[in-house]
Amino acid sequence: MTSIVRATLNNSALLTHIGKTSFLESHGNSASKENVKTYISKRFTEKAFEEELKDSNNIFYIIYFNKTAVGYSKIVFNTQHSNIPIKNVTKLERLYVLEAFHSIKLGVALFNFNLKESIKNNQSGMWLFVWTENHKAINFYNKAGFEIIGQHDFQISATHSNPNHHMLLTF
Repeated sequence: MTSIVRATLNNSALLTHIGKTSFLESHGNSASKENVKTYISKRFTEKAFEEELKDSNNIFYIIYFNKTAVGYSKIVFNTQHSNIPIKNVTKLERLYVLEAFHSIKLGVALFNFNLKESIKNNQSGMWLFVWTENHKAINFYNKAGFEIIGQHDFQISATHSNPNHHMLLTF
């Protein structure tokens, strides 16, 4: 059984665990071990999640499978970007599902949930950045209807960034 709930401050430890694990599974080889470790030590901490959760613009959802948390998403409504000519667009900042659960399509369920939330909140599109070497994610977003509209350098450390596609879905 699958359920999706909005995260609260009480979920910061859970988000930290899923975030670290998922990031390492999908991006662990995207930079040197030291650069990845530095990034994780700054971005995937309970304190970092608590700060993000305190900002009411950041909306986190956790997906559970058989009562076990296996992924989460982060969206931000009304997030403009210079590459996007339309207004009222959602930024899909994170969509992470633990690799062991990819085969049961929980990422699709979580994405579709976020899509419905965006539409319900009068958004006209959704955008994201995805690492150019994460072919599985790029295929996932292409199947959902996203198109590449530009490029972005995602900063991992002071000395390393990864090339990302900037993708957009309009609805």
